[in-house]
Amino acid sequence: MNMPVVIEIENLTKDYDVGFWRKRKVRALDGLSLTVNQGEIFGFLGANGAGKTTTLKLLMRLIFPTSGVARILDHDIADVSMHSRIGYLPENPYFYDYLTALEFLDFCGEIFGIANPERSTRAKQLLSRVGLKETAWKTPLRKFSKGMLQRVGLAQALINDPEIVFLDEPMSGLDPIGRREVRDLIAALRQDGKTVFMSSHILSDIEVLCDRVAILKGGCLAQVGALDDLRQHTDGRNLVEVVVSGTDEATLQRHLPDENEFKVNSTPAGLRIELTDEKHVDVVIVALRKANGTLVSVQPVRQSLEELFLER
Repeated sequence: MNMPVVIEIENLTKDYDVGFWRKRKVRALDGLSLTVNQGEIFGFLGANGAGKTTTLKLLMRLIFPTSGVARILDHDIADVSMHSRIGYLPENPYFYDYLTALEFLDFCGEIFGIANPERSTRAKQLLSRVGLKETAWKTPLRKFSKGMLQRVGLAQALINDPEIVFLDEPMSGLDPIGRREVRDLIAALRQDGKTVFMSSHILSDIEVLCDRVAILKGGCLAQVGALDDLRQHTDGRNLVEVVVSGTDEATLQRHLPDENEFKVNSTPAGLRIELTDEKHVDVVIVALRKANGTLVSVQPVRQSLEELFLER
């Protein structure tokens, strides 16, 4: 069943003026077009300077596009009323140093028109949900670490119970335990029917969380789609990896009929054999029995997200 589109971006372009005496245009985002469906976690990938943060700032109307249009929840991004239905965590959140975490969330809730005591209750619930210890709730933010500020930033992005949450590097500054907690929180948002649009440099988090991803390169959209689809090899080969143990490479090679069909490499786990066709798996198993070896695993070879990310 197709879910409704909640984010529509069409030919979004952003040029910046650089230089002092002789200004020139630098294109940070070049004709970006994509859609995001309701209820999905959408990953936004790209190297530094690829245009990820520029895209998020354009959608938040913090900067203005050179050309192109975008709509969120069927409203043009220029419609300020739509902002009451979304949440946003910037890449480097900065808050007033002398407010406590509770005071800051209370302030954010008041901006959205949330009345007390609901505002206070929601603030405490969110601080607990993002894993900030209760002993720190009344501590001034200037005494917080980067990871603690990141948790507060996540809480403020959720204070208005948004339909869409935009997260720019949400794992920044978090330790492994904090990253796991935030991953669980983002996954729970999907279960609640919310849409998450997140950029991240931590590819493992994208692999675990995201339904679809878009990859930006040099301000242009390079690839977009489900991870399993994008990681398929594009050269027409059906690669299969067989891992065996209990024998050496020379012994196994003697029992394989044609060395050109089998690429054998030694690894700490045993011999790794890359096959160009799955029908050769039976041939390897027969050779393995003759070599008195043991079959460890058979699995299709897919590109890692890192390989996909670095692919030119």
